[in-house]
Amino acid sequence: MSRIGRKPIEVPSGVTVTIAPGRVEVSGPLGTLSQVVPQRMKIEQEDGQVVVTRPTDRGDDRALHGLTRTLVANMVEGVAKGYSKQLEIQGVGYRATLKGKDLELAVGYSHMVVIKPRDGIDFEVPAPTQVIVKGTDKQKVGQTAAEIRAVRPPEPYKGKGIRYVGEHVRRKVGKRA
Repeated sequence: MSRIGRKPIEVPSGVTVTIAPGRVEVSGPLGTLSQVVPQRMKIEQEDGQVVVTRPTDRGDDRALHGLTRTLVANMVEGVAKGYSKQLEIQGVGYRATLKGKDLELAVGYSHMVVIKPRDGIDFEVPAPTQVIVKGTDKQKVGQTAAEIRAVRPPEPYKGKGIRYVGEHVRRKVGKRA
Protein backbone atom coordinates (compact mmCIF):
# COMPACT_ATOMS: atom_id res chain seq x y z
CA MET A 1 0.00 0.00 0.00
CA SER A 2 1.38 3.36 -1.00
CA ARG A 3 1.34 6.22 1.46
CA ILE A 4 2.42 8.73 -1.20
CA GLY A 5 -0.19 11.42 -1.66
CA ARG A 6 -1.95 10.46 1.54
CA LYS A 7 -4.08 13.35 2.67
CA PRO A 8 -6.61 12.49 5.39
CA ILE A 9 -10.14 13.88 5.33
CA GLU A 10 -11.16 15.55 8.58
CA VAL A 11 -14.61 14.43 9.72
CA PRO A 12 -16.38 17.15 11.76
CA SER A 13 -18.43 16.24 14.83
CA GLY A 14 -21.99 15.24 14.02
CA VAL A 15 -20.94 13.56 10.77
CA THR A 16 -20.75 9.77 10.56
CA VAL A 17 -19.02 7.84 7.79
CA THR A 18 -20.07 4.24 7.07
CA ILE A 19 -17.67 2.26 4.93
CA ALA A 20 -18.76 -0.91 3.11
CA PRO A 21 -16.91 -2.70 0.30
CA GLY A 22 -17.37 -0.55 -2.79
CA ARG A 23 -19.62 1.97 -1.05
CA VAL A 24 -19.26 4.94 1.31
CA GLU A 25 -22.20 6.54 3.11
CA VAL A 26 -21.92 9.85 4.93
CA SER A 27 -24.66 11.25 7.16
CA GLY A 28 -24.72 14.56 8.96
CA PRO A 29 -26.96 17.41 10.05
CA LEU A 30 -27.99 18.31 6.47
CA GLY A 31 -28.77 14.80 5.23
CA THR A 32 -27.27 11.57 3.96
CA LEU A 33 -25.20 10.94 0.84
CA SER A 34 -23.82 7.67 -0.53
CA GLN A 35 -21.37 6.96 -3.29
CA VAL A 36 -20.13 3.86 -5.09
CA VAL A 37 -16.32 3.84 -4.97
CA PRO A 38 -13.76 1.57 -6.65
CA GLN A 39 -13.14 -1.52 -4.54
CA ARG A 40 -9.40 -1.35 -5.25
CA MET A 41 -9.09 1.77 -3.10
CA LYS A 42 -8.67 1.08 0.60
CA ILE A 43 -10.79 3.41 2.74
CA GLU A 44 -10.23 3.45 6.49
CA GLN A 45 -11.56 5.52 9.35
CA GLU A 46 -9.14 6.37 12.14
CA ASP A 47 -9.60 8.92 14.99
CA GLY A 48 -11.89 11.44 13.30
CA GLN A 49 -10.31 11.09 9.89
CA VAL A 50 -11.01 9.13 6.73
CA VAL A 51 -7.93 7.93 4.83
CA VAL A 52 -7.97 6.69 1.24
CA THR A 53 -4.93 4.67 0.10
CA ARG A 54 -4.14 3.16 -3.29
CA PRO A 55 -2.81 -0.37 -3.94
CA THR A 56 -0.05 0.61 -6.43
CA ASP A 57 1.51 3.70 -7.96
CA ARG A 58 0.31 2.93 -11.49
CA GLY A 59 -1.31 5.80 -13.35
CA ASP A 60 -4.88 4.50 -13.23
CA ASP A 61 -4.62 3.76 -9.50
CA ARG A 62 -3.30 7.27 -8.84
CA ALA A 63 -6.19 8.78 -10.78
CA LEU A 64 -8.79 6.65 -8.97
CA HIS A 65 -7.15 7.53 -5.65
CA GLY A 66 -7.56 11.25 -6.25
CA LEU A 67 -11.11 10.84 -7.52
CA THR A 68 -12.19 8.66 -4.59
CA ARG A 69 -10.63 10.98 -2.02
CA THR A 70 -12.28 14.04 -3.56
CA LEU A 71 -15.71 12.38 -3.78
CA VAL A 72 -15.59 11.37 -0.11
CA ALA A 73 -14.33 14.82 0.94
CA ASN A 74 -17.14 16.51 -1.02
CA MET A 75 -19.73 14.27 0.65
CA VAL A 76 -18.36 15.06 4.13
CA GLU A 77 -18.40 18.81 3.44
CA GLY A 78 -21.85 18.60 1.80
CA VAL A 79 -23.62 16.98 4.76
CA ALA A 80 -21.79 19.28 7.22
CA LYS A 81 -22.04 22.69 5.52
CA GLY A 82 -23.80 22.25 2.19
CA TYR A 83 -22.98 23.80 -1.18
CA SER A 84 -24.42 26.77 -3.02
CA LYS A 85 -23.98 28.46 -6.38
CA GLN A 86 -25.08 32.03 -7.01
CA LEU A 87 -26.34 33.24 -10.36
CA GLU A 88 -27.20 36.75 -11.49
CA ILE A 89 -29.58 37.78 -14.23
CA GLN A 90 -28.80 40.83 -16.38
CA GLY A 91 -31.13 42.35 -18.94
CA VAL A 92 -34.09 44.71 -19.05
CA GLY A 93 -37.20 42.82 -17.90
CA TYR A 94 -35.24 39.67 -17.02
CA ARG A 95 -36.22 38.31 -13.61
CA ALA A 96 -36.66 35.17 -11.54
CA THR A 97 -39.47 34.23 -9.14
CA LEU A 98 -40.27 31.24 -6.96
CA LYS A 99 -43.59 29.45 -7.45
CA GLY A 100 -43.70 26.95 -4.61
CA LYS A 101 -40.40 25.10 -5.01
CA ASP A 102 -40.15 25.73 -8.76
CA LEU A 103 -38.05 28.51 -10.27
CA GLU A 104 -39.72 30.65 -12.94
CA LEU A 105 -37.50 32.66 -15.26
CA ALA A 106 -38.61 35.54 -17.48
CA VAL A 107 -35.60 35.94 -19.76
CA GLY A 108 -36.87 37.35 -23.04
CA TYR A 109 -38.81 34.39 -24.38
CA SER A 110 -42.53 34.49 -25.18
CA HIS A 111 -43.14 32.24 -22.17
CA MET A 112 -41.88 31.77 -18.63
CA VAL A 113 -39.23 29.06 -18.27
CA VAL A 114 -40.03 26.78 -15.31
CA ILE A 115 -37.22 24.79 -13.68
CA LYS A 116 -38.15 22.07 -11.23
CA PRO A 117 -35.57 21.28 -8.53
CA ARG A 118 -33.97 17.86 -8.29
CA ASP A 119 -34.09 15.85 -5.08
CA GLY A 120 -32.00 17.60 -2.43
CA ILE A 121 -31.84 20.94 -4.29
CA ASP A 122 -33.47 24.18 -3.11
CA PHE A 123 -33.75 27.54 -4.86
CA GLU A 124 -33.62 30.95 -3.22
CA VAL A 125 -34.44 34.25 -4.92
CA PRO A 126 -33.25 37.07 -2.60
CA ALA A 127 -33.78 39.65 -5.39
CA PRO A 128 -35.53 39.37 -8.77
CA THR A 129 -32.14 39.29 -10.50
CA GLN A 130 -30.42 36.80 -8.17
CA VAL A 131 -30.82 33.04 -7.86
CA ILE A 132 -29.11 30.82 -5.29
CA VAL A 133 -28.99 27.05 -5.82
CA LYS A 134 -28.41 25.14 -2.55
CA GLY A 135 -27.95 21.48 -1.69
CA THR A 136 -25.74 18.86 -0.09
CA ASP A 137 -24.52 17.13 -3.27
CA LYS A 138 -21.86 19.24 -5.02
CA GLN A 139 -22.46 17.56 -8.38
CA LYS A 140 -26.22 18.18 -8.34
CA VAL A 141 -25.79 21.82 -7.26
CA GLY A 142 -23.30 22.49 -10.05
CA GLN A 143 -25.36 20.66 -12.68
CA THR A 144 -28.57 22.48 -11.71
CA ALA A 145 -26.81 25.86 -11.79
CA ALA A 146 -25.36 25.03 -15.22
CA GLU A 147 -28.82 24.10 -16.52
CA ILE A 148 -30.27 27.39 -15.25
CA ARG A 149 -27.42 29.31 -16.91
CA ALA A 150 -28.00 27.40 -20.17
CA VAL A 151 -31.57 28.77 -20.41
CA ARG A 152 -30.10 32.14 -21.47
CA PRO A 153 -26.27 32.22 -21.39
CA PRO A 154 -24.70 35.69 -21.36
CA GLU A 155 -24.24 37.09 -24.84
CA PRO A 156 -21.06 39.00 -25.73
CA TYR A 157 -22.53 42.15 -27.32
CA LYS A 158 -24.81 43.57 -24.61
CA GLY A 159 -23.97 41.19 -21.76
CA LYS A 160 -27.59 40.15 -21.24
CA GLY A 161 -28.32 36.70 -19.83
CA ILE A 162 -27.79 34.49 -16.79
CA ARG A 163 -24.25 34.22 -15.38
CA TYR A 164 -22.50 33.01 -12.26
CA VAL A 165 -21.70 35.71 -9.70
CA GLY A 166 -18.17 36.87 -10.43
CA GLU A 167 -18.10 35.41 -13.95
CA HIS A 168 -16.46 37.71 -16.46
CA VAL A 169 -18.07 37.85 -19.90
CA ARG A 170 -15.78 39.09 -22.67
CA ARG A 171 -17.55 41.82 -24.56
CA LYS A 172 -17.36 42.30 -28.32
CA VAL A 173 -17.47 45.65 -30.10
CA GLY A 174 -20.22 45.02 -32.65
CA LYS A 175 -20.80 46.68 -36.02
CA ARG A 176 -18.82 49.72 -37.09
CA ALA A 177 -20.39 52.47 -39.19
